[in-house]
Amino acid sequence: MGMPRGEYDFGIAGLGVMGLNLALNIEEHGFSVAVWNRTREKTERFISEHAGKHFLGAETLEEFAAALKRPRRIMLVVKAGEPVSAVIAALKPLLEPGDILIDGGNSWFKDTQRRADALAEGGLHFFGVGVSGGEEGARFGPSLMPGGPAEAYDRVSPVLEAIAAKTSSGPCVSYIGPGGAGHFVKMVHNGIEYGDMQLIAEAYDILRKAAGLRAEQLAEVFAEWNRGPLESFLMELTARIFTVRDEETGRPLVELVLDEAAQKGTGGWAVQGALELGVPVPTIAAAVDARLLSAMKAERVAAGTPVFKAAKAGRPSIGTRDLITAVHDALHGAKICCYAQGMSLIRTASRTYDWDVDPKEIARIWKGGCIIRARLLDSIIDAYHSSPRAANLLLDERLGGRVSASEAGWRRALNAAQTIGIPAPAMCAALAYFDAYRSLDLPQSLIQAQRDAFGAHTYKRIDKPEIGPVHTDWQHGGSTAAAGGQSRRGTPG
Repeated sequence: MGMPRGEYDFGIAGLGVMGLNLALNIEEHGFSVAVWNRTREKTERFISEHAGKHFLGAETLEEFAAALKRPRRIMLVVKAGEPVSAVIAALKPLLEPGDILIDGGNSWFKDTQRRADALAEGGLHFFGVGVSGGEEGARFGPSLMPGGPAEAYDRVSPVLEAIAAKTSSGPCVSYIGPGGAGHFVKMVHNGIEYGDMQLIAEAYDILRKAAGLRAEQLAEVFAEWNRGPLESFLMELTARIFTVRDEETGRPLVELVLDEAAQKGTGGWAVQGALELGVPVPTIAAAVDARLLSAMKAERVAAGTPVFKAAKAGRPSIGTRDLITAVHDALHGAKICCYAQGMSLIRTASRTYDWDVDPKEIARIWKGGCIIRARLLDSIIDAYHSSPRAANLLLDERLGGRVSASEAGWRRALNAAQTIGIPAPAMCAALAYFDAYRSLDLPQSLIQAQRDAFGAHTYKRIDKPEIGPVHTDWQHGGSTAAAGGQSRRGTPG
């Protein structure tokens, strides 16, 4: 159905899986859409398959830009990195001040900030919008995390709110903050996703190896867990996976999947961002490491030779029913810690980059459409409603209480895993995080003494905080001096 040039509401550049499904979603909600793809064949096929819809298939970027209402609203749905830069460079001469470009891919948030600053010099508005939900979410309602200039958000919000997933709490989209805020939050979402998936995989591994559960039993266990506090999209999906059988062999299909997990890099970006900001995210980091280790298939096979084969260990001294309960508790406590780490990272980034991100809104828009949607998010919303500026979700009385209540079972599950050599890095990392976060006395006092002993890096005394940093000559009798001051022989180090 043709329309005059200059009258199309929205533009989609890039007709890969996500782009074409977003275009269909937008058109279905009453907006006319101009589309463009680098290869003309894909554009032509899309238009022919959706004849009668309010689409224009542009052969060139010039035709694409000319088709759109002013100010233009264009979403780029292309691969992160150089492809985004290339499309922006080609489009920029065709645009006018006030036009809006939206990067709907998984771009590194600092690239988004850089592009926004550069385009703003020419009067163009740039948004980085995290889109979560995969192919189905893009088509029927994703969770959207837009970051960009606040003054231009009302020009894109009608489209974003129309196509976003809907829950009892409203559309799953909210203005996140300026610059790279939206892509940063999406990056953290993906980090939590990595952690959650690894925790579920570890629960599966313990139950099949330590408890001997078969696929049909695992399906029942995970389906039951999905009716309680662990209810989530990933839990529902996992229960369904265990029911699928291979048509050729009749075996559960999951048992025929090679144990090498791929990744697109966003989990690693979350760890990198956390390191730069000084925020501990050990569960997410363990999940990234676990995927990297899984990809070392040939080395793992070699390490399984008799040279490295572990001595036969006894069976766990816990019954099957009790072990199932213990693994449930371990998954529950570790999952809360994983979300707590991610939200702490967002909070620190918001403060560092002056984004003013509302953590309660983040939890709200993750309730639908996205991969990590879960019942837990309601509790997180409640926690931030009570304490909007809470430093960590573990400080919330109810969430912290749930982690404490899971602790005994958590330790029993990990003891069972370690007894027979089942790796559970993310569950162990989450428990260590919980133990360290509430510890009144950590061994890093020794590390600081070591740093002072070999590098004169100074330390602070528990009993004399008022004197500030001090240095001790640890190797020659314990002479101590205030940093920059004179040595005081005999002062305890």
